[in-house]
Amino acid sequence: MGVTCGVLLLAVSVGNNKDDDKTTSTQPKGAAAAAPPKGPYVALGDSYAAGPKIPSQTGKPAGCERSDHNYPALVAEKLKIDAADFRDMSCSGATLADLSAPQHTDNGVNPAQLSALSDSTRLVTIGIGGNDIGFSSLVKNCVKQGALYVATGSGKYTGNDAPCKGKYVSGGTDEVRQKIQAAGERLADTLNEVKQRAPKARVYVVGYPSILPDKGKACEDDMTLAPDDATFLNDKEQQLNSTLRQRAADAGAGYVDTYTPSAGRDACSARETRWTEPLIPAAPAAPVHPNERGERGMADAVLRTVKGS
Repeated sequence: MGVTCGVLLLAVSVGNNKDDDKTTSTQPKGAAAAAPPKGPYVALGDSYAAGPKIPSQTGKPAGCERSDHNYPALVAEKLKIDAADFRDMSCSGATLADLSAPQHTDNGVNPAQLSALSDSTRLVTIGIGGNDIGFSSLVKNCVKQGALYVATGSGKYTGNDAPCKGKYVSGGTDEVRQKIQAAGERLADTLNEVKQRAPKARVYVVGYPSILPDKGKACEDDMTLAPDDATFLNDKEQQLNSTLRQRAADAGAGYVDTYTPSAGRDACSARETRWTEPLIPAAPAAPVHPNERGERGMADAVLRTVKGS
């Protein structure tokens, strides 16, 4: 998801039904028995792919805040893809629109990410969608509501443990779900364009890792969230991941599940094991973004899927 100036800089994963709890990685159609491609490899995505604040920051423009230890770089290393055959186009703050048009950052312009694709491309990963649904703003607003919730008795007088949810879900209308559906439609168009530009590539949509726990009590200190608002945010992430997975399947692309291996390693878990840092990071990473451990975990998930194991 996006990284912008301010306290909360976030980038991107999912459903309320039982099927959403069974998120699994999948191969592109016809790719299950194929050996992992050796490149050229093009990585597309937002800040969860870029790895802001994780040492060492590299690449141009500097405003994209890419790390040489983000999951695309680690995947390229493990697959032994030559540097000349690896293009990391990921950029903090990117939306689906930024894949097909230049993205202006605080420090430079990132070319349209799809411009790196060609007939010679053999591997593509796409990790994007969180900024399209405004997930950073959603979390930021819920943190503000959580601070007020604590200051006014933690629901003791109101009986409302989800003050933020009520701002987005009301009268049968779920504002965030609507944005997720719209993002899914845009992703479908994007995957069609990827296929046209790189017809010989194996394409994988990479979902988001666990950001918040499914039960909110553990998040009152690290994230200042009301208990049921943490659950609400987790549900929205899972709805997004579910949509990414379905759109990938519809387009004949693969899907990489990073949520399942990161369960219990969210921003409110122990600092020694978590993949995602809280509002005040204890390890080099942007707030509410993957740390180096998280990027390694996401890379492992990508590699397992690409290798079909």
